Amino acid sequence: MTDLTPICTPGFSEPRVFDNAAEAVAELQRLYAEATGYLRRCFSEALSGGMPDCRYRAYYPEVRIVTTSFARTDSRLSFGHVAEPGHYAATITRPDLFEKYLTQQIDLLITSHEVPVIVGASDTPIPVHFAVLNDAELSVPQDGVLPFLMRDVFDVPDLETTNDAIVNGTGFTYQDGARPLAPFTAQRIDYSLARLAHYTATDPSDFQNHVLFTNYQFYVEEFIAYGREMLRDPASGYVALVGPNGQRVTAADPDAPMVDPPKMPQMPSYHLTREDEAGITLVNIGVGPSNAKTATDHIAVLRPHVWLMVGHCAGLRNSQSLGDFVLAHAYLREDHVLDDDLPIWVPIPALAEVQVALEDAVAEVTQLEGYELKRLMRTGTVATIDNRNWELREQAGPVQRLSQSRAVALDMESATIAANGFRFRVPYGTLLCVSDKPLHGELKLPGMASAFYKTQVSRHLQIGIKAMEALREMPLARLHSRKLRSFEETAFL
Repeated sequence: MTDLTPICTPGFSEPRVFDNAAEAVAELQRLYAEATGYLRRCFSEALSGGMPDCRYRAYYPEVRIVTTSFARTDSRLSFGHVAEPGHYAATITRPDLFEKYLTQQIDLLITSHEVPVIVGASDTPIPVHFAVLNDAELSVPQDGVLPFLMRDVFDVPDLETTNDAIVNGTGFTYQDGARPLAPFTAQRIDYSLARLAHYTATDPSDFQNHVLFTNYQFYVEEFIAYGREMLRDPASGYVALVGPNGQRVTAADPDAPMVDPPKMPQMPSYHLTREDEAGITLVNIGVGPSNAKTATDHIAVLRPHVWLMVGHCAGLRNSQSLGDFVLAHAYLREDHVLDDDLPIWVPIPALAEVQVALEDAVAEVTQLEGYELKRLMRTGTVATIDNRNWELREQAGPVQRLSQSRAVALDMESATIAANGFRFRVPYGTLLCVSDKPLHGELKLPGMASAFYKTQVSRHLQIGIKAMEALREMPLARLHSRKLRSFEETAFL
């Protein structure tokens, strides 16, 4: 095909103006369904019909706002308004999945600026891979299988619109000069939704607004047991426990088996769901900052309300015991995986609402308060490194840095998860359990775990869950701290 090849589209409808958020989202859903339906039909025909005689293209819908004055905003609210007068836009994907989120954000925008929003087709093509992603009967073959090159006939993912320029603050505008309304473009979101399904073996629609990350399989077993217990309680509000490959346990049969699939995904995820999406998701990210970054890079597009790390760590103080808890108040970042996205000199602040919820949960579960709580929990700096066998290196340098930082614990994921939470404007926190003390001769070896340690680990997940349940009751505007927002932020959370 050549540049003279005609382009076939589903046709264009004039942009429409809305002063009602629900109606605007309904139009976004209509436009998206029309565009993706067209691409799926064309792709299906191309698979069986030989060489197409035109290039097929459909566009993401977009929402747009034009303001000529500054908004009279509620100074307590960190989102829901644009920084200054101008043209703003956001390309939209999966408006079915994001219906509640979009309705809330658009309603805030209309209320803050007292102007309508404009909904129509954008000038960003939908890659065919994403259009057929949720169609079980279609899949995109590799180049060479079809009698034509895929990119000659359909649009494919474009890194120009599949990056993190908006959240990284490195500068992003749409082709017509409009500034972004949302932290991610539609292609960036579609990319992450596809990655989530691949890495976790669960559908993105099952993810809940409160996400726990762990690096130890024991927590998965405890979470499944807790989920079954909650499903037996009609007053819990939980309706299902969802595991890899779509396994679903409901209140009708809370003891139904949930087995590991023959091929476990890289980051198996389990979702204790509620009708309002305010349940809890547990992701076993395994070991290492690369996994932690991968998981949070993609879960961030779902705009969770909070995520927490509940995993194991090395205790660095002689006064600590195996099974003690560490509540991170600061982070020493030696994980390196985010250095190009978030400079190492950027401080990662502790979020008061999350810190209080975690400390209160520790007190409730352990039945210790105030000064007595110090018997089991330390607060301070958590160091995160990218070398699991750091103990095998010459010790003078690492130990000196750890001492100078006043670190009380060391792991391989916490600072990455907190830093990506800061970067993506997702509230974050860390509560770790000491599993070894390498500086004091207690290496992580078989048979070292005491009965006390085993008891504390079983409590650990309960603490994370109780903290999440407390944060669930907090107004969203309060939980999403202004300290996560930069000078000129997107209106959408």
